[in-house]
Parts: sequence; structure tokens; C-alpha cells
Amino acid sequence: MLTVDSIQQSPDVVQINSLTERIIGAAIEVHKSLGPGLLESIYEEALCHEFGLIGLAFTRQMPVTMIYKDKEIKGQVLDLVVENQIVVELKSLSRTPEICQAQILSYLRATGLKKGLLINFGLPRLVDGIQRFSL
Repeated sequence: MLTVDSIQQSPDVVQINSLTERIIGAAIEVHKSLGPGLLESIYEEALCHEFGLIGLAFTRQMPVTMIYKDKEIKGQVLDLVVENQIVVELKSLSRTPEICQAQILSYLRATGLKKGLLINFGLPRLVDGIQRFSL
């Protein structure tokens, strides 16, 4: 009989889950120190500093080209890409609009990456503002 405990996760899945947890841990650390209600750019700066402290490689404000009927369209910018594997979209809102979910899914399709995090620092409890996405 196959049980959940007996299923072996591939090394890639274990690695991406570990990376996701490190990103979330860094975001919680930032939120514990700064609290809600600041500008998104302040959380981005603090989170990038935290990533540096814990040894996570990241690209900040990464431009992404979208393709429409063989036409390259520039103008999209990702907040963060961590370890060239996870798209991290940051918000600082009292609630996360549904359009933000579509936005991160579009970013995943445009980059070819499979995992994304939407982190809303605007809520009193950060864990209520974290959403995971997969393609």
C-alpha cells in the first residue's frame, strides 16, 4: 500500500521546497522587524538585505519581455527572482486583489520558471499574506 509518508520526493522538489521555506522565513523576519504599513520598496530593500545575510542569491527588478503575436513587448518587471528558480512578487496592501494572482502566473509563464511566491507585507500577520504558485 502506498502512503503519503512512503512517497519519495525528488531531490528537485525537496530543494525547491527548502528554498521556498528560506524565502518565507526571511520575509517573516523582515515583517517582524518592520511591521505592516510601509511602502513596498522598503520591504523589497529589507528583504534583499535579509537574503544577503542568509546567503540567498537573487535578481532584483528583473525586466521580462512578453511575446504577443511574434512581437516582443517590454515593460514587465519582476520584483525578485531568487536562486534563478522562484519568482517573488511583493505587495504592501490591506488585502491582495485577485489580479495579483494573475500577474504572478503571467510572470511564471513569461520566465519559464515553475514556482512563485506572492508576499503581501500589508497584513498584520504575514502568514496570512503569503501565497504559493506553481505551473
